[in-house]
This record gives sequence, structure tokens and C-alpha cells, in this order.
Amino acid sequence: MAQNKENSIMANISKRGPRQWQARIRKKGYPAKTKTFDTKAEAEAWANTLESEMARGVFICSDEAERTTLSELIDRYLREVTPHKKGERVERYRLNAWKEHPLALRTVASIRGVDMAAYRDAKLAEGKSASTVKNNLTVISHVFTVAKKDWGMESITNPVANIRKPRLPRGRDRRLVGDEETLLVQNAKYPVREIIILGIETAMRLSEITSLNWEDVDLKARVATLQDTKNGEKRHVPLSKRAIETLKTIKKRKARDIGGRVFVDWDKDRFHWYWKELCRKQGIKKLRFHDLRHEATSRFFEKGLDLMEVASITGHRTLTMLRRYTHLKATDLAEKLG
Repeated sequence: MAQNKENSIMANISKRGPRQWQARIRKKGYPAKTKTFDTKAEAEAWANTLESEMARGVFICSDEAERTTLSELIDRYLREVTPHKKGERVERYRLNAWKEHPLALRTVASIRGVDMAAYRDAKLAEGKSASTVKNNLTVISHVFTVAKKDWGMESITNPVANIRKPRLPRGRDRRLVGDEETLLVQNAKYPVREIIILGIETAMRLSEITSLNWEDVDLKARVATLQDTKNGEKRHVPLSKRAIETLKTIKKRKARDIGGRVFVDWDKDRFHWYWKELCRKQGIKKLRFHDLRHEATSRFFEKGLDLMEVASITGHRTLTMLRRYTHLKATDLAEKLG
């Protein structure tokens, strides 16, 4: 038995059975710590480390992290954090998938960066996209961050923090070409046609268009106010003459029922089915509705709007994010250069 009188630390190393050694540490003001090892040297090294941390006042208890599994940690996160997020449904799906992974059975304290790196490589080898794997790592990383900062598990390290993230492919640069816009608008029926026009004219996301309410549309001021956006902030979107005429057309069709949503009974899933059928019948390939946001944003720049003006319309927060949606035609830029 060894005693450090200055710091009142008692470390006891004893043999437990033929092949195990137990280290026990006691210090006033700290919980008693006990751990079993295969060798005496390992027990002494562990005891010396904890003694030093206690003496220097930097010891952090790891008991909770050592008895809590990743699955249990995810369950708490799903109860306390996920319900308050805008992307609750997607996050819940990702975290439930994590609960099916073998790592979910491990204690939080035992999971290391090498484990997350192995997860990353295995998922990529299975054919999962780099974006999917990166998003899965991001959500589990936040679980560890919350546990460390808010739930008292200060001893854990975030195993995702120091591993290489999958390299994402370049952002899409698909724009409308040839007579694609004409084919879409002329062959789509109400209200698919109107949703498409608003997408091209405003750069609004599909979810923002389908959730738009009449009370948030000011036809005189030519502004639509988006109350519920992807980043959670209210946004005011200026409306072009074409967008105004489109909304007036909808209003005439709904003269007897002008309250509530602009597009009643329409959501993303329903629209996507009609969109895919429309593109198939018109022979338009590899075009997503979200590409109309690329198209609209690029047109804003081509009309001469500056970065801040475009960002205020689209809701992009950074230049890096905005660049993914702005693919200006070199010929148009050449004209501006003279």
C-alpha cells in the first residue's frame, strides 16, 4: 500500500485471483475508484495517472461514461434534443440507424476515433455516398458534444472530431437548357405549373413554396414572407412580375377560399411524383426541382444583383454556400467585361 501524505491519496494494489490485479484509489473529496487489470504494471500505471490528476485537481470522473452505452446515450438525445430540431424526422432516422450498429452496444468511454474511422470506411465500401456518411458522422458527433458539455460526461472525447471526413463531390451545377423551361411550363397542369414558375422566379425551396400562406403574401408590395425556412430564420422574398401574375392566377381560381395555404393539399412527396412524371414524358433527364433554385439564383446574378442582394433573397448565409448555386455563363461575363 502506498500513501501520498501531502495530498491524502491512498492507492492500494492487490492481486485478485491467479491472473488479475486490482487497483483501488481513495481521496477525500473524490469518489473511490477501482479497476481490475491483467498485470500489476498496468494497475500501477492506472493508479499513478489518477493519483497525479487528483493531486493536480484535474481529475474528471468517468464513471457515467463507463457505464453508459452509446445506444442509451442516443435514446436520451432522441428524447431531449431531437424533438426541438427542425430536421427532427431525418435526424431520428439517422440516430435509429446508429442504434442498429455494433458500436451502439459499446460504452461511450470505450469508443475511439479508430472506431469511427472504421465505420466511415465500411459505409463507403458498402456504397453509401460521401454525403450520407458525413451526415451520419455529424449527427453522432453532436451526440457526444452534448453529452460532454451538457450532461456531465466531461471525461469523454468526441471520437469523430479528429478523423478525416469523407470528401464530398462537387455541388450540382445543373441548369435549364434549351427549351426545357418551355416544356415544363407548357405541359404541366395546375398547380404543378405554378409551383415550377415560382421556383424559377423566386429561388424558394419546394418546402417553402408548398407551405406558403396567403397571409404572408403581399401582392401590392410584391413580397412573400417565409415564416419557416431551412435555417429557422424569417425571410422576405421579392416577387417578380411573373411571380405576381402567377399568384394572381391562383387567387382567381380560389376566389371562394382564399385563406390558408396557397397550395392546399400539396406537399413535397405529392409534388415529386408529378415532377418525375412530367420530366419523363418530356424527355428531360437528370433535372431535380431543387435545380430550379440553382437556376433562379444564377439568373439573379446575371441580372446584376450583388452578393448581399442575392443572399437576402435566397437565404444563403455564406459566400461558400452561395457559390454552389451560382454558375454564371462565361459568355455573359465576357459581355460585361467589354
